[in-house]
This record gives sequence, C-alpha cells and structure tokens, in this order.
Amino acid sequence: MSIRFDGRVAIVTGAGNGLGRAHALGLASRGAKVVVNDFGGARDGSGGSLTAAETVVEEIRAAGGIAMANGADVSNFEEVTDMVARATKEWGSVDLLCANAGILRDKSFAKMELADFAKVLDVHLTGTFYCCKAVWDGMRARNYGRIVLTSSSSGLYGNFGQANYGAAKTGMIGLMNVLAEEGRKTDVRVNTIAPTAATRMTEELLPPQALALMKPEAITPAVLYMLSENAPTRTIMGAGCGSFAVIKLLESEGVNFAETEWTPDTVAAHFAEISDMSKAKALEGAFHQTQKYIAQAEARIAKA
Repeated sequence: MSIRFDGRVAIVTGAGNGLGRAHALGLASRGAKVVVNDFGGARDGSGGSLTAAETVVEEIRAAGGIAMANGADVSNFEEVTDMVARATKEWGSVDLLCANAGILRDKSFAKMELADFAKVLDVHLTGTFYCCKAVWDGMRARNYGRIVLTSSSSGLYGNFGQANYGAAKTGMIGLMNVLAEEGRKTDVRVNTIAPTAATRMTEELLPPQALALMKPEAITPAVLYMLSENAPTRTIMGAGCGSFAVIKLLESEGVNFAETEWTPDTVAAHFAEISDMSKAKALEGAFHQTQKYIAQAEARIAKA
C-alpha cells in the first residue's frame, strides 16, 4: 500500500535547498499541502531571501501540487507562530512538521567564539523547539500529528570542529524522547532523522565521488515514512546513499554494589564488568532506568 498524504498539511523548514527541498517535493508528490519555509540566508545564517522557497513552490505547483512559500526565521518564535497560523487559516490545520532548518559555523573548540556557539544552538535546537511548540497544541487538539526532527552523526558520534552543531544535534534526541512520551495519548508521533547527504553544509567536506552517492533524495524516504500515518515514535533513523538504519542508545546491564563499596576504587576495579555490553538494552524512558537500579539493589540485598 503506497504511503500518501492526501488531506494533510506539512511544514518543512529549511526547504529552499538540499534535504528540505527534497522532503518538500516528496511530500507534495504524495498529496500533502506544503509550507516551504526557508529564511534564505547563507550557510552561516547571515542574509535572508524568499527566493529559494519560492523556487521550490514553483516546482511543486508545476508538478500539480499545492504549496506556499514562507520566510520565517525559525529562531524567531513570533515568525514561527505566524507561519503556523497562516497555514492553519489557509488549509485548516498543520498535521506534519519536518524541522530541518540549520546553519553551520564550524571552528575548533579552542577557536570557537561564544556567539558562534550560541547562534548555532539558537537556530538548530531552539528553532526546532519553537516549531514544535507552535504546532503542538493544534496537533493535540486534533488527536493527530507527525514530527520529524533532524539530528546528525556529528552529534551522535562526534566530529572535529563542530562542538556547537554537535551539541545542538544531540539535543534533538532529548527533545524527541520527551515529546514522543507526551504525545502518545493524542497520537502525536515524534521521530528523528540523522542524515548523511551532499548539501551546502557538506559540499566542502567530502570528495566529489562520495558526494555523487549522497543525494538528498536518498534521505527523504525515511523522513516520509516517519511522517506517515503508520509511523513509529521515538525512533532515530540514520540514512544516506540509499542505506537506512535505526540508531539506539544502549545501557549495559551494570553492577550493583553495597554502600560500603561506593568508592571510585570499586568502580575502577569492576569497570570491565560494568561496561560489558553483552546484555545491553535500550531503555524506554528515564523512569525505567530508575526502576532497573532499584530492582538490582533489592535483588542484591535479598541475596545478602
């Protein structure tokens, strides 16, 4: 059965180029009405123009789709709420959000200016929060919503010169975890994509032969699946070059010690056992970790 978005209204941020453009075109081709949002700035976030967003809207309309351009700066909450209000007034709702907008200001940590750290977090993490916040009440009221956040391997695994970007992108995981829990009762599902693609952000980092494999269109199938009616929730998907994967945070089984052994020396002596990942599991929530530790302590006491 083909995934369709007929009757759904989607917002895609950063949709004037690269990944966002591919996602917007993909949604529109499957029936969604799409708000093509793009501030139109340079890669570092400077400047601003609606031209890129308007060009994508023209592409969508030429193919028979429905779209509107929007130039909201995602780091400006008033502009974001106005974007959502306009879409709701025009089309009745906002059902789908792909938070994709971002900038780069790469420097080694030693050379990174405070303003460069703050601005990248402001656009990526705070901007994503603003977009989610602006659509949240409407989705909950209609008992339906699908949100995809955009993380990165730079945050999940680390990358030299991207302390600001990596911190922001890892923050997406924490935001997803909480929103997925809070959205369950009203069928608001929240997932995260960790893409590897040739975009303005990666074109200077990789050789031409690698970039040729890394088309933005290779990411869009995962995004559209996670925006679909039968999407999972609280899932991180990696995608690139035609490969798709699920990424999980795992915790080792761990070891419980009596209070008399609560010393750094005990941890050092047993670190190999503590860090043994052979029985590692992905925990479903913060309280599950608490329950696990309490159960381990009670089991140790019962054996004593």
